[in-house]
Amino acid sequence: MTKSAGKPVSPIRETDDDARALAERLVRGARFGALATLDPATGAPVVTRVATATALDGAPIILVSGLSAHTAAIRAEPRCGLLLGEPGKGDPLAHPRISLSCRAERLDRQSAEGQQARRRYLNRNPKGALYADFPDFAFFRLDPLSASLNGGFGKAYNLAREDLLVDAPAELAEVEQSAIVHMNEDHRDAVAAMARELARCRGEGWHVTGIDGRGIDIAAWRSDGAHRLRFACRNTDRRCAQPSPNWLRRPA
Repeated sequence: MTKSAGKPVSPIRETDDDARALAERLVRGARFGALATLDPATGAPVVTRVATATALDGAPIILVSGLSAHTAAIRAEPRCGLLLGEPGKGDPLAHPRISLSCRAERLDRQSAEGQQARRRYLNRNPKGALYADFPDFAFFRLDPLSASLNGGFGKAYNLAREDLLVDAPAELAEVEQSAIVHMNEDHRDAVAAMARELARCRGEGWHVTGIDGRGIDIAAWRSDGAHRLRFACRNTDRRCAQPSPNWLRRPA
């Protein structure tokens, strides 16, 4: 707490749509993160790096080996933390990041959710196809319970579960992959234009890796870059999933 005119002032700002949009960009645009777990043998905290993707509703997805320390940890204690946000030039603490409090859930490979997780994870992390089907590997959904968002100096927010997840209708899940293939095979120029003009991305080889009710995820394998293109909704409801005619919002 800080004080202003004799009254305590909380350093935590009120969560608004801009904070939710930043959280969405950090989670959906992440390629990897730091996973915090508890060692089941000692109870000591352990932090490891994991590659990430997201489910249609925005929950992080990871693919892990049964031999990994973090896999044994989340099987014994599913509560875990995930830190996302890549530092850029200058002070690393000046760049936005988000710390998610999650509950890990192993996904059945044969279930619809497990198959969707595999598809979306490999869209984002194609090299994972080398080991995704090994019997000792498994997909986990990190179901977010809450989050702490730091958007830079003086920009701290507490986010609830409903701030982090969106509706994921089954109809969208059924057509998403065909739409991705269509964009990447038949509209490469349009994808390149979106990357260049809307996300201000440099380089070549940009592909669509995911389409959900709130936006489009793109990545470039050559540069290992990943970006989030958010739909501009017709109204101010943060759960709005209907794109307007000006359907992508240019980053500020």
